[in-house]
Amino acid sequence: MPIITRREWETRGARITPETAVIGRRTLLGASASLALAGRSVRAAEAPALPEAAPRNPAFDGGRALTEEKWAETYNNYYEWGEDKTIWRDAQALKQRPWTVKFEGLLNQPRVVGVDDLLKQMPLEERVYRHRCVEAWAMTVPWTGFPLQALLKMAEPLGSAKFVVFETVQDPSMPNLRNPIYPWPYVEALTMDEAANDLAFMSVGLFGKPLPPQNGGPIRLTVPWKYGFKSAKSIGTIRFAEKRPTTFWEGINPDEYGFWANVNPNVPHPRWSQANERLIGTNDRAPTQIYNGYGSSVAALYAGRQSEKLYM
Repeated sequence: MPIITRREWETRGARITPETAVIGRRTLLGASASLALAGRSVRAAEAPALPEAAPRNPAFDGGRALTEEKWAETYNNYYEWGEDKTIWRDAQALKQRPWTVKFEGLLNQPRVVGVDDLLKQMPLEERVYRHRCVEAWAMTVPWTGFPLQALLKMAEPLGSAKFVVFETVQDPSMPNLRNPIYPWPYVEALTMDEAANDLAFMSVGLFGKPLPPQNGGPIRLTVPWKYGFKSAKSIGTIRFAEKRPTTFWEGINPDEYGFWANVNPNVPHPRWSQANERLIGTNDRAPTQIYNGYGSSVAALYAGRQSEKLYM
């Protein structure tokens, strides 16, 4: 009798929702979300549809019930738009097409690529990931996108590149860019070995639809074992570098927001505990897991780095 070993985030087969139910649920969620978001600008709808129906990758199922779409799309951190969670209305002003991504730095050929041309080169799939905010709230949502390692292969970074740096666009429609206390642009980064990990993901869709601007559309980084601020939104530039950059929140307050930002329930934020998390939509509490439950796939990345501030 074969012994099946599941990873931390995987759900037992009996708990997995059948595909027919998921399709019906999406239809229902789409209708309810339309009602819940009635009155918002249609700007988000201007993004072209995803190029094809991306198959669900069953290896990434999140291990929890999905957060309702209406909550995932209306409870958002995106500081370029403002400092509260209700920025989704204002964020509809972001025009998502045309959209280009600039590749620069230590790579064979710097280039500018249209996001739709980029998607034609990438293997799209859907993955359900848990998302853990440093503010101790959490969601579980289905992202459509492609492995970051596929983008690395296309970009062809040089061997001297040690970091991949992601920069959010600075669009004139973003009102908080005028706030001088923040060191714009928003910059985040991963080491090359983190970026090559199978979990690292570039997201272009949410709940089977193009990624809304308030969630980082049209293209964002998704790194499920780290606190959410590591996942740069609305990416306009991807740069390969030899020197580790100072990332956005690290630059603002390095005592509270370090470069590595791995989830650890035993390392409290200086102003609150990280031992548990509030599930958005239900307000249930759940215990936080080391590396957000993805430790078997990523813990080895940090061997030999224990002298650094790995967990906040």
